[in-house]
Amino acid sequence: MISLKTICGATVLSVMALTAAKADELADIKAKGTLVCGTMGTFEPFSFQDPKTRETVGYEIDLCQKVADAIGVKLKLKLLAVEARIPELTQGRVDILSAAMGYSDVRAKQIDYSLTSFVSRQMFMTKAGSGINKIADLKTDKISAPKGSSSEKYVRALLPDATLLTFQDPPSAFLALQQSKVKALILSELALKQFQAQAGDGLEFIKEPAAIEYWGLTVRKGEPALLAVANKTLRDLEASGEAQKIFDKWIGKDSPYKLERTFTLDKPVRNPVLAEVK
Repeated sequence: MISLKTICGATVLSVMALTAAKADELADIKAKGTLVCGTMGTFEPFSFQDPKTRETVGYEIDLCQKVADAIGVKLKLKLLAVEARIPELTQGRVDILSAAMGYSDVRAKQIDYSLTSFVSRQMFMTKAGSGINKIADLKTDKISAPKGSSSEKYVRALLPDATLLTFQDPPSAFLALQQSKVKALILSELALKQFQAQAGDGLEFIKEPAAIEYWGLTVRKGEPALLAVANKTLRDLEASGEAQKIFDKWIGKDSPYKLERTFTLDKPVRNPVLAEVK
């Protein structure tokens, strides 16, 4: 006859085995020979389709490739909608996210962040001649943002009386501004600059940033080995000078944006710094 003690002991061992299995994702990645990286694919210059090769490329793709190289496996990309990023990660359908993952304490309770991968200024864009000069001018207007994005959260925090319209991806949110369905669009400064370049004249920025946002690569909770590889990869890129080369290629002096890098990849992420709306 099987005793209660034996049953309890077996249950504890089963739970311990399951926990160990869940906490050894790095070993699973090595075994299958592939790192599945979740990214957006519609967010130039971070991840987007190269019109010549039809491949997904960009700043965040290069970072994921470096993590895969460090592990010694192939990189496989999975394109995700903004609001699907965290569910896809937590449900195990991707191994890591490199997908404009702005840090917040709320998100950090669901997933684990690497060191800083990028620092973004979140900005509002309006049509030229709108008469909107500061964030407070938008307090009762319609504003577009990608659904499930940190941009959406900044609007709710800064302009609680505004009407927020959310869309599946940044291009759809931008189209709403072009079609005058909203008075402003909020996105990463670089994404807005790209849309501005595509559309030509007729668009302008509100000068004050809505937020300074710190991005990181993210993994599931309880995966210290994979997180350690991601962090070491970022530190090594910074120490070798490769981080600057990747930045210059997509965002800095070798890109259309010509921006100066004001951050390094060896610093912890932090909560966003929001504007003071007066």
